[in-house]
Amino acid sequence: MDQVAFVCEVARRMACDEERADALTFAVLQELSERLTPDEVSHVAAQMPLAPRRLWTSLEPPKRSVRRIHATEFVGEVRKIMGLPSEAEARRAVMSVFATLQKLLGSPDGLEGEAWDVMSQLPKDLKKMWIEAAHATEE
Repeated sequence: MDQVAFVCEVARRMACDEERADALTFAVLQELSERLTPDEVSHVAAQMPLAPRRLWTSLEPPKRSVRRIHATEFVGEVRKIMGLPSEAEARRAVMSVFATLQKLLGSPDGLEGEAWDVMSQLPKDLKKMWIEAAHATEE
């Protein structure tokens, strides 16, 4: 899956245009990458095709610490970055990007391989969202 396919998948799940899906993807990946260790960010990048890898790694400042935030704050940050009208819309964006990232990582249920490693670094409430994203009814 290349970056265009990734964004198209998010757009389909969100029922929005690709420009909006691209911005939503950037916001969610920014928040997720800050929540993971730099080593895990590198491991996820190694699983990605070149274009999405560039997006993912462009968010990675050198020698940063992990932001320990929970689901409510995570969704709130995405809402704030994107100026979304509601928490529900921000949550839907997070779930759409999570599900698409899981698909990119070859994990249909978010529990195999690199997807498992990502999930293992999340707090319980974000783990729950990660798992729910894999099983959410697609738009």
